Amino acid sequence: MARGHALGLANDSAGPPIFAKATTGRTLRWAAERSQRDHCHQEMRATATAQLTRRGVVIVCATFMNRHPHVAVVGATGAVGIEMIKTLEKRNFPVGKLTLLASARSVGKKLKFKGQDIAVTELTKDSFAGIDIALFSAGGSISKEYAPIAAKAGCVVVDNSSAFRQDDNVPLVVPEINAADVKWHKGIIANPNCTTAITLMALYPLHQAFGVKRVFASSYQAVSGTGAKAIEELRRQVGEIVAGKPATKEVYPHQIAFNVLPHVDSFLPTGYTKEEMKMENEGRKIMHHPGFRASVTCVRVPVYRSHSIAVSAEFEKPVSVEAARAVLKKAPGLDVVDEPENKKYPMPLFTSEQYNCEVGRIRKDCALDNGLCFWVSGDQLLKGAALNAVQIAEELIK
Repeated sequence: MARGHALGLANDSAGPPIFAKATTGRTLRWAAERSQRDHCHQEMRATATAQLTRRGVVIVCATFMNRHPHVAVVGATGAVGIEMIKTLEKRNFPVGKLTLLASARSVGKKLKFKGQDIAVTELTKDSFAGIDIALFSAGGSISKEYAPIAAKAGCVVVDNSSAFRQDDNVPLVVPEINAADVKWHKGIIANPNCTTAITLMALYPLHQAFGVKRVFASSYQAVSGTGAKAIEELRRQVGEIVAGKPATKEVYPHQIAFNVLPHVDSFLPTGYTKEEMKMENEGRKIMHHPGFRASVTCVRVPVYRSHSIAVSAEFEKPVSVEAARAVLKKAPGLDVVDEPENKKYPMPLFTSEQYNCEVGRIRKDCALDNGLCFWVSGDQLLKGAALNAVQIAEELIK
């Protein structure tokens, strides 16, 4: 799979290395050994500068991705960063070298990878020399500052934040749905919102078969989606309440233990939250479906791990429960758990730490024409974040 080079513009396709392409139609071809990549990059930058000065042309660069890439995890000590490291190991991703990057306060901390202790180093603007793929999960502000720097250094960024998801020049990818979009990256690829990704694992196969028009959905989002401090807050509050003490709060505006909060992310003037609009906005881009509509209520629940979503979907074509179930059983990354008569249905208890999402409670929607209701659950730290990012990295080296 070809990737965008440090000059920061997209490659046209995977194939013979085309390192410079002028708008005049002239194409220059150079061959470079992988071991000489950094030296080659310097020469190409100089050549590109000369071409730009002489002819005012636009340079488009591409290089082959190393089959054993040097991988960096940015935000390595966070909940998602740790899962990224575990997922790289569990999926036997061919890491040539692993670099762990985080803030200054985490420097020196050691994390395990394939039986070895790897020390965390500080994230700086000079951290990306020689790195092929960087998995970012350190928040939007860090991504906005450092992802372009990494891309300019010749690294391909897979970013877990919302910073680039709606950028027309950045692919937003769920590999089971739109893996081909990886091919047109320009150095940065966006990972989708966790709730959106989990929902689309069930919705997209149905869309392919029946043509989704709109959905009404409510999410039940685990506290680990907020981060490690939220996990600790739930644990602490449970202990405090059981002991008959008042619950102390730091992360959420209200007590989360034994409670639910219809408030995920910040509110917009429309009354929706930013989180609630992501399913429509990101769903349109991932599914290549600009007419897709979604009305969503996102709720934080006192569950440690795995998000669940109740979905009512309306389709262009008539859909039966039997036809829907047949489609969903063939969908990659999804297990149908739908035996309500035997009390079997998707639950966070069973989807936590699992790669596949689960779908169940499949039934006709009695309020919508061509409507279908279903319930989907998945580990938002994995398919909603770390696993999806590593799957994108796998696409890069194909």
